[in-house]
Amino acid sequence: MARVAVVTGGTAGIGLATAQLFAARGWSVAVIARDERRLRQAEKLLAEHGRPVLAISADVADAAAVDAAAARIEAEFGLIRAWVNNAMSTVVSPADQISPEEYRRVTETTYLSQVYGTLAALRHMKPRNRGAIIQVSSGLGIRAAPLQAAYCGAKFAVSGFTDALRCELIHDRVDVSLSVVYLPAVNTPQFGWSRTRTGRGQYAPDPVFDPRLCAEAILYAVEHPRREVWVGRTSVMMAAAQAVAPALADRKAASMWDAQLEDAEKPDRAGNLFEPAPGDAAVDGRFSSRMRTTRHAFWTSRERDLLVAGVAGAALLGLAGAVALATAPRRLLGNP
Repeated sequence: MARVAVVTGGTAGIGLATAQLFAARGWSVAVIARDERRLRQAEKLLAEHGRPVLAISADVADAAAVDAAAARIEAEFGLIRAWVNNAMSTVVSPADQISPEEYRRVTETTYLSQVYGTLAALRHMKPRNRGAIIQVSSGLGIRAAPLQAAYCGAKFAVSGFTDALRCELIHDRVDVSLSVVYLPAVNTPQFGWSRTRTGRGQYAPDPVFDPRLCAEAILYAVEHPRREVWVGRTSVMMAAAQAVAPALADRKAASMWDAQLEDAEKPDRAGNLFEPAPGDAAVDGRFSSRMRTTRHAFWTSRERDLLVAGVAGAALLGLAGAVALATAPRRLLGNP
């Protein structure tokens, strides 16, 4: 039976790169996004891999539309084996200049879309006791940054929801994996589609990574389930800084205010918050000249756990040795 993967926001950037990688590896792929023109373009690109493709127009902030898309995929396309929650939006602005409507919309598209996608996938996966659900998050979902309050709040919420649901699946002995993939700055069209309110365009600070690296990490988490995956060294560093020295991380993040903005003044833009932004189905954004092309720079929670266990084991051995030395008979220490 064909393996079926669903990718939300699958017509550009990381979503399109992920859909293409699934198709290249022999999966049938369904993509969910709003813009009909990009959907048709993405459908054509994915079909080049010779696998079945289904492109569905839906707003992932609409729970009923997401449920309907999942039902259609199961009925027309096959049993869903993997569901990737990738869609998002943001407002680049000081927190007190973001309107309640904008906070609500970012929350709907970036957090609630992942809730709705996860629940829709579970309705089909849970009875079969099989499947993988991937939450595409960000280093900003671990270590928040200025000018991204709405987005950071939504991404933090994704982790809380996923952790709670994972506990429930463990309790109910449901063999559906839940993974969160934390991303660094990535060269995608999104930097040209965000809503801005700074008088300057959004900029991707170095280092900027390849969307295809993110796709590799996502597919790895599907085929080798891991609780968490960190892509790029900056995601790992953000997680470490937040865990070890959060106050210092606050000050470091504060100093990155201007690094997120273009130097030249630009009119603020509406972006894709409420309506799709114009543009073609494309993986890469405008930072290709600075993009790191590695496809292997990601780390998983299993590697972290092994590292922690090794450090803890070494510490215990050292402590045991110190205790043994302190309690040894004095003659063994060279004293009369």
